[in-house]
Amino acid sequence: MQLLSLIVTLKIGICFIIFIIIPQTSLDLSMEKVNLYMLLLGCTPPGRHIEQHDIFFSIGTTLASLKPSIFEFWPEAGGKIHVDAWRSVNQVDGFQITVEEREPGQGFSGTGDEKLFFINLGGYKRNEFEEFHYKMLAVGKDKSVAVQKSMKTSFYLHTGYDQANSHVDDKYGVDVDELYQIEDILPGAQKEKYRIVVSHAAFPKEDEIFLGYFKLDKL
Repeated sequence: MQLLSLIVTLKIGICFIIFIIIPQTSLDLSMEKVNLYMLLLGCTPPGRHIEQHDIFFSIGTTLASLKPSIFEFWPEAGGKIHVDAWRSVNQVDGFQITVEEREPGQGFSGTGDEKLFFINLGGYKRNEFEEFHYKMLAVGKDKSVAVQKSMKTSFYLHTGYDQANSHVDDKYGVDVDELYQIEDILPGAQKEKYRIVVSHAAFPKEDEIFLGYFKLDKL
């Protein structure tokens, strides 16, 4: 009789544990982590002779989750867009990059002084019918710090005419074509919902960059 009572008690206890733990586990699985993504998009819009490219930043749980915002970003492409390169932005310059939901009245960026910037360097080479570009992310307190970091890259130091000095030149050598704070070029709805937090990384490592021809319908 005591054994039967013990078995019944154990069954009740197990059922109680399942009732309490399983819903909580399901809730945790449904709360997927959001990340900042950087994509190099490509397409040949109507009326263009060669493939066009642009950089796109967005926040989502997976690469596939970004598709609606990609189509909205480049409507002239008529949906014929592919991805040539992408990365999940987690670490830059030894800083951890995370995304958090924004509380009412809370600023977009984290509370620290450091901000995340995107820089597009452009340069020329003698007898090359092309403007070459180098795209990079940098963390700094302001744009001037980000520009100083870009001037230390091998692209800046080695792209340009033989006689050109290593300085920003609007005719030859290397120039900063575009410089943006990331929060300024995110889709509008994401600015309202999320904020980017920049903090020192405990274990610095470089993000993996994925290269290739990725069709959106295959993501």
